[in-house]
Parts: sequence; C-alpha cells; structure tokens
Amino acid sequence: MRAVVQRVIRGEVSVDGEVISSIGKGFVVLVGISVDDNENDVMYMADKIVNLRVFEDEEGKMNLSLLDIGGEVLLVSQFTLLGDVRKGRRPNFMMAQKPEEALKYFNLLVNEIEKRGVSVKTGKFQAMMKVLIENDGPVTILIDSKKIF
Repeated sequence: MRAVVQRVIRGEVSVDGEVISSIGKGFVVLVGISVDDNENDVMYMADKIVNLRVFEDEEGKMNLSLLDIGGEVLLVSQFTLLGDVRKGRRPNFMMAQKPEEALKYFNLLVNEIEKRGVSVKTGKFQAMMKVLIENDGPVTILIDSKKIF
C-alpha cells in the first residue's frame, strides 16, 4: 500500500461538478492498494497516518499529529500510485489491486483511521474526481507499507 500524505489547510473532492467531500485542516491522502496488500498493510498505514507528527507545535517544530490538532483526513483511492515506469514510457499497473478487492481494503483503512479517533471523508471509488488540495507548507510525505521508501 502506498500513500501520498499532504498536509492541508483544506481539501475537497468533486465528481461531475459537485463537491462530494471536503475537510479543513488535516491530510489529503492519496492511497494506492497493491495486489500483495493485506490487513497488516492497512493497520500499518492507518497507524502512520494518524500518528504522523508533521503539524507545528507552539515552537514551530513539526511535533504534532492529527490527533493532537483535531485534524481530518480526506482519503482518495488512486491506483496510479502503483504505476511502474521503469520500462518504457507507459505506466504498467500490474501491481494495482483489482477494484473489488481494493475497495475492501480502502474501506477497512477508512474504518481503522476512524477507530483511532480521526474523522475521515472520502472520494468516490472508481470515479473521475477533481481533487482540490490547498497545501500547508507544503508538507508532503510518501509512505509505503512494504517500506520500499
């Protein structure tokens, strides 16, 4: 499982010109689910997202988590994060999970983040979305549950 975590002032998702989800301060998380992901990957990712300390404390140091600031998560499924471009110019998406399985793990990730005390909004699975990301910093963190990076 791969995620691009972006610290935001606000974020929103629109489908067909209509805003379907929005958050204030927190993270917009783009997540790609791999063919070899399992529940352990979901737990790892949920824990990292909730406890990632990238919000400033009173001294201006990145020392606070979503839990500390009462932040929200806008979670957006993005299979293209699993694209492999090492060979050729067209991405190979063979490592991206099939939609029905990916949705199962995506929903589990939503539930696990919420269980840890953070509000989660989502995009629309398999839809063409417009994602508004108003970065704060910018601060962007890459997380891979297999610890590739």
